[in-house]
Amino acid sequence: MISLFNIGFLNITLVDLIDVLLIAFFFFVVYRTLRDTVAVQVLILLLFLLAAGFATEAANLKTVNWVLRRIADVGLIAFVVLFQPELRRVLLMLTQSRLFRLFVRTSNTQTVDEVVEAALTMASKHTGALVVFSRAQHIKVTVDTGIELQASASTELLLSIFNPRSPLHDGAVVIDGRTIIAARCVLPLSNKQREGTRNLGTRHRAGLGITEQADAVVLIVSEESGSISLAYQGELELDVHESDLKDRLLEKITAIAS
Repeated sequence: MISLFNIGFLNITLVDLIDVLLIAFFFFVVYRTLRDTVAVQVLILLLFLLAAGFATEAANLKTVNWVLRRIADVGLIAFVVLFQPELRRVLLMLTQSRLFRLFVRTSNTQTVDEVVEAALTMASKHTGALVVFSRAQHIKVTVDTGIELQASASTELLLSIFNPRSPLHDGAVVIDGRTIIAARCVLPLSNKQREGTRNLGTRHRAGLGITEQADAVVLIVSEESGSISLAYQGELELDVHESDLKDRLLEKITAIAS
């Protein structure tokens, strides 16, 4: 293997450089995703233990190196157990990469047209609604909490489901492609209770919560204000204007991470 350069007694080859760059990129992606959470502090500690392990191994401090490696092993397991929601965000980010999205289908434009028309009608009547678009796969746990429908998505059906007199109006509708998979689904609530200066109600927290745990886009119609919001990747876009709704929804559903 051709040597690129030497650092002291270390002989650095092209393979070594690629190896280090790949690991650095991986930790950069993880750090960028977790930087606003408590988990990043534990991640930095694990990185420190890893670096200290390499240093003690190079210095031939066998006992110290063994202790550090055992601590790092236990710390890694604890990290996975304690920070499952944050790790799910990392996995979602990876599944939204350009390469991964080549292998998954996106929702049909006709379905978006039907949903937008229904949403605008419900917003004008202050009818609350939650519509979940599953982007890569069925959200099985969420679907199991509701009533399975397997019906073609249409404006009329959505208006019927979310009619306050309908037995299915509570909860969320889950759409995959052009099919309404289930209705009256229970969504996990986000711990986030405010967005800027606004308090979030249960419907908005539910829409936000599912996007923190699954690859989904959620359209939310507020019963109180009649406003329409979109939740995606654990972020909430409030008060989307009706003229922008279709474009914003399609953009999020068909988004490809750069």
